[in-house]
Amino acid sequence: MKTTFMKSTLAAACCAALALGAAFVPAEPAHAISFGSSETKAELPDFVKLVEENGPGVVNISVIKNARTVDVPGFGIPGFDERHAEIFRRFGFPMPFEFGGGKERIPEQRGTGSGFIISADGLIMTNAHVVEGADQILVRLTDKREFQGKVLGTDKQTDIAVVKIDAKDLPVLKIGDSSQLKVGQWVAAIGSPFGLDNTVTAGIVSALSRNLPSDQYVPFIQTDVAVNPGNSGGPLFNMQGEVVGINSQIFSTSGGFMGLSFAIPIDLAMQVKDQLVESGSVTRGYVGVYIQELTQELADSFGLKTPQGALVTKIEKDSPAEKAGLKEGDVITSFNGKKVTSSVTLPMIVSTMKPGTKADMTVVRDKKEMTISVTVGTNAKAAQEAAGAANSHKLGVTVRPLTKEELVQADTSGLLVEQATGFAAKNGIMPGDIIVSANGKLVKSVSDLQAACQKDQVLLLVQRQGGRIFVPIRFTDDEKDAKK
Repeated sequence: MKTTFMKSTLAAACCAALALGAAFVPAEPAHAISFGSSETKAELPDFVKLVEENGPGVVNISVIKNARTVDVPGFGIPGFDERHAEIFRRFGFPMPFEFGGGKERIPEQRGTGSGFIISADGLIMTNAHVVEGADQILVRLTDKREFQGKVLGTDKQTDIAVVKIDAKDLPVLKIGDSSQLKVGQWVAAIGSPFGLDNTVTAGIVSALSRNLPSDQYVPFIQTDVAVNPGNSGGPLFNMQGEVVGINSQIFSTSGGFMGLSFAIPIDLAMQVKDQLVESGSVTRGYVGVYIQELTQELADSFGLKTPQGALVTKIEKDSPAEKAGLKEGDVITSFNGKKVTSSVTLPMIVSTMKPGTKADMTVVRDKKEMTISVTVGTNAKAAQEAAGAANSHKLGVTVRPLTKEELVQADTSGLLVEQATGFAAKNGIMPGDIIVSANGKLVKSVSDLQAACQKDQVLLLVQRQGGRIFVPIRFTDDEKDAKK
């Protein structure tokens, strides 16, 4: 549509000039066509320079999940045996589970996404869902060089991942300030939709701080930039060539672009990145309240002019909120100087705060405004889950400490394996195993296991169904330092 419009405009301009007997003046180039009077000109943006300068910093990420065999549960129907199962098979009825359980072979799976370089020595940011469960990660640059990638850490809550490649002197993208974005501002995306490297699309910011039902920690940037499968993890640029977001999701009824795409603000992404690089996991602030959205009727009941704020419905026992004196029925209208516009705003604000930080809350209680100070804490359960997930980036296991009941039943201490991929799965580690020791030292925490996996190999003592076996694991890539 733009090309057709520009051609017809230029033709009309030429005809008008000739009819008036005026000298022909070449029209302005397409990237600088002006509209309106000389006092108020609007120009179409020029993306050429932006792409030339920043395209080399965008990478294609290909992932491979190896073929594997998983256990399939049995029917579990009393009186149902192999004879009944055979009747089902002969008459063509679907058999989602084999009688008595069995094994299912899952073939190799491949996927593709995008990422961008944030340090000259090979740090790359992308989406967590792009590299989730990957056994092999291949990063391809615009100059066709390819590197094996290693995941330093992922955060599913914000869909952020950091990947490392062994390289030097790489082109680095400039990081912008997403808090300065305005609705209607031009933005551009570079990525690999459907595997087509360095594809450029553009549009405008449609909305800011958009809250999606599945994400309570991310105030998404909504745009109308064309984003499709494979764009995930790629950068969103402002017109200064600065990264202001990471393309993450689209709204679609067909699986393709429909004018609604969502990017993670780069300010939040960089906070998450710093923690992932430092420790491999993310620790979030926590105050321990259950909240609900305000309606106009509720706002009237609590003495509020507008239905803005977070209504407290429950206080967790021994939580920072309880210690601070917060009560059920309080309406939190601001936290640490930031306005709480809705119930989804509060978790976003609190989660980005460092545990131990003191903050003031503005609270409406009994139709009167008051200030309450709280010391932000840590959700112990979430921290434990994050620590367990953090270890999976090298060994390939998600683990957690044993519960009191499991300690008694297993008659041992250690870490319970909840998921096994990568090196762990290749060497026979399975969900349900208990890692008792690593390199001869008892494993009492996730940090103990992480410390043991810092070198090129580790010797694990694993307990399985009452028996114990030693499992040696060597961390080597089939194509280490590959450069093609």
